[in-house]
Amino acid sequence: MSRFIIQPHGRLQEMIAHEKGYFTDEGLDYEFSSSASENATKKVGADGKVTEIKSGAYQSYEAGKGNKGQKSDVSCACHWTVNNAAANNIGTMYGKAYVVTPGGIMVPNASSVKNAQDLAGKEVAVGYQSGSHYTTIQALEPFMKQEDIKLKFVGTPWQRVDIAVDGDLPAASLWGLTYLAGEALGLRKVADCTFMITFMFPDGVALDDVEKYMKGLKRAQMELDLRPEKYKHYYMDMIPERYRAKINVANFAPGERIVFLPYTQETFQQTQDWIHERKIFDHAPQKVDYFTAVAAE
Repeated sequence: MSRFIIQPHGRLQEMIAHEKGYFTDEGLDYEFSSSASENATKKVGADGKVTEIKSGAYQSYEAGKGNKGQKSDVSCACHWTVNNAAANNIGTMYGKAYVVTPGGIMVPNASSVKNAQDLAGKEVAVGYQSGSHYTTIQALEPFMKQEDIKLKFVGTPWQRVDIAVDGDLPAASLWGLTYLAGEALGLRKVADCTFMITFMFPDGVALDDVEKYMKGLKRAQMELDLRPEKYKHYYMDMIPERYRAKINVANFAPGERIVFLPYTQETFQQTQDWIHERKIFDHAPQKVDYFTAVAAE
């Protein structure tokens, strides 16, 4: 029987569950998959401008048929992407927990942009059909007209850190670990982009194994809440080499928090409506069955 493959998400809970033996206690035979995204650097064209990259989390799920690109029995992405992937039968959303991640639209400290209103008509670096795409729209809508929200699709979270630190665009949307790193690197938040992340697993993965994984994470969340300072050192291994000497992870907040509450049918439908009202995808699914799309019971 093959091992259960966990794709980490730049947070501490999986590392704690591994160190403390929580996954093993639940009877889960597992391994972690590696990720190359932290080694990705910004892409710049011959004209010196940041290159547009119109591929992101949703396309990874499409290509992997519920795996997030590479083989993974469980993975995470923003709830908008997981929601729409599940609605299109690309994979199954786990519906009994979700994650809340800190995030923000960040600018260099010396920037003339002082608040969200100042971003009207200015490009914000985001990932295509990924968390930063949706959350930036959601964050800016209270402050400006839809047509004044200008997004530039530039790739992965660490590529956006590069762009923000180098000042290639007026602002960048960062979340989770990259948001914490951005603060440490002297970036300044001008709009909050806290958002929900959800879990996805592909066809053929036993729900019982996903439940074992989630039980391990629940114990890890309690441990993190109790003694976060013991585990922040794990962040250093998740930060690209080019930034490690500039960052003291001991000063970081705990980051993503797993919430063991249901992602309800009402929440699922409201999210579908929000996505497709803004025409983020070419078309909405013709028919969505919540109880097929979501492992909710």
